[in-house]
Amino acid sequence: MPDLSGRVAIVTGGARGIGAATARRFRKDGARVVVWDLVAADGVRAVDVTNAEAVAEAARETADREGGIDILINNAGIVDDDFAESLTLDSWDNVVKVNLTGTFIPCRALIPHFRARKRGRIINTSSVSAFGNRGQANYSASKAGVIGLTRTLALELARDGITVNCVAPGIIQTDMVARVPPKVLEKFAARIPLGRFGAPEDIAALHAFLASDDAAFITGQTIVCDGGLTLGG
Repeated sequence: MPDLSGRVAIVTGGARGIGAATARRFRKDGARVVVWDLVAADGVRAVDVTNAEAVAEAARETADREGGIDILINNAGIVDDDFAESLTLDSWDNVVKVNLTGTFIPCRALIPHFRARKRGRIINTSSVSAFGNRGQANYSASKAGVIGLTRTLALELARDGITVNCVAPGIIQTDMVARVPPKVLEKFAARIPLGRFGAPEDIAALHAFLASDDAAFITGQTIVCDGGLTLGG
């Protein structure tokens, strides 16, 4: 089990789903966890990850209160699906703003802090949809952008001891997936070699590994966690 004792982690979109599972796992592994989300709940700070000023203020407050920040998990994201010919520009803009810009803004806010400490872990969230998925032009493009952002930040920050990696989940049993039509889910289920959808805890375990000292020599990578869905068998 990864040891995160004494580490301070920020988890965006951490009020439910994968984010909430990650917060629970990190606490189990010894970390102190600060959750940012728009959803009001106990232990959750309301932070809009697309608002640069709000993120900067929350980062300063967290660093002051906790004595430093070690880990950033960028998990906040939305979907608004439609086929490209029907996709509105508002839908395009909103999804890209939350999923891509909402990943960049927390990264940018914490980079000076990590550089000053000569260490840090940034773990971003992409998706297997980044490789293309019907009806998700906006979502796929935003998640492909997260992969490019991850690789670029890894190059820029390596000299300061900061690793930047990306997780690309497959179909995970969350509220977001629950809104997908059952017939569509059945088709996907038949394509997963391991025979099941993922659980939020599967992604949380990967987050914990990438945040730990065991992953100290891994950076700039996109790790697919999809039960074999993208193998194409």
